[in-house]
Amino acid sequence: MSMFLHPDPEPEGEARPPQPPRRARRWFLRSLAVVAALVVVVVAAAGIYVGSVSKSFTSQVQREPLLPPVTSSSPGGGTDDEPAPEPKSGGKTAAVDYVLMGSDSRDAANAGAGRSDTLMVLHLAADRRNAYLVSFPRDLYVPIPDHGKNKINAAFAYGGPQLTVRTLQQLLGTRMDHVALIDFDGFIELTEQLGGVTVYNEHASESRGYTFPQGTITLKGDQALAFVRERYELPNGDLDRAERQRLVVKAILAKGLSRQTLADPAKFTGFVGGISRHLTFDDQLTDAEIRKTALSLRLTADDVHLLQAPISGFGTVDGMSIDVVDRAAMDDLATALREDRMDDYLEQHPAR
Repeated sequence: MSMFLHPDPEPEGEARPPQPPRRARRWFLRSLAVVAALVVVVVAAAGIYVGSVSKSFTSQVQREPLLPPVTSSSPGGGTDDEPAPEPKSGGKTAAVDYVLMGSDSRDAANAGAGRSDTLMVLHLAADRRNAYLVSFPRDLYVPIPDHGKNKINAAFAYGGPQLTVRTLQQLLGTRMDHVALIDFDGFIELTEQLGGVTVYNEHASESRGYTFPQGTITLKGDQALAFVRERYELPNGDLDRAERQRLVVKAILAKGLSRQTLADPAKFTGFVGGISRHLTFDDQLTDAEIRKTALSLRLTADDVHLLQAPISGFGTVDGMSIDVVDRAAMDDLATALREDRMDDYLEQHPAR
């Protein structure tokens, strides 16, 4: 399952228990990694009540041609200027890579219609016991097929999800199997359905008529949206906003998949249905494959590993700030994805 933003500046879990402000390690996750975890766990949860929950989930997701077409006889497609991605290693059950793109719209056919500032690759290991969420900073300066070099988030504005996937495949030399477009605002609106979620707010702020004191707070609806959209009053701007987003979605995950909710089939089915209304999958991801993947997963929250695509530093090109690709480490990441050795990659490149 992966997501994006235009090249111009954007317009505007079980929650962590109360604790003193901590010195957060910033991975430059300009994306919402926990959104991906939410999708994985909800898809897996569809196996709990295989009948009603699976039907609720699969009947409401949209499907669009989000994957780029194969352009040659090689396994991943490709052209003279854009080498075909190499096939993955694997036996009877292979690893699977999903591209996750966070957006404020599920209008995949109109690339310029909505904002998108989340781009991740979710790697499900072949043994289905580990998942790795690799976040790609939106300012990562990379080649975009047919458009020269630019920030990676420009790919969505130029050519929507398909060009975004081509850009990732060219960067990693690895075929992406499926795509999920996620309406992030829709996820946040689930706080209303859940009766509010509780998070620990590290930085006091005010936004859109709401006051958010430091400490433990409960959020829902428009208040929750104001909380996750604020960045100007936060000391680290977009980085702090991204952390707020992760906290809220983690809290949604925790409450939606709590023992109390799971024990109530009607309540849980409604929650899964609410998730599915804000998802668009590629049209090659069938209901049968969703169910098969869900039933094969052996994940817990601790088995979802968060990491950032490697950068070597920062720079400026034509007046715009960029993140510089760490080419050697990116090659290591590409190999790890293709050969399903992400555990080795994490050992060599610990998350910062």
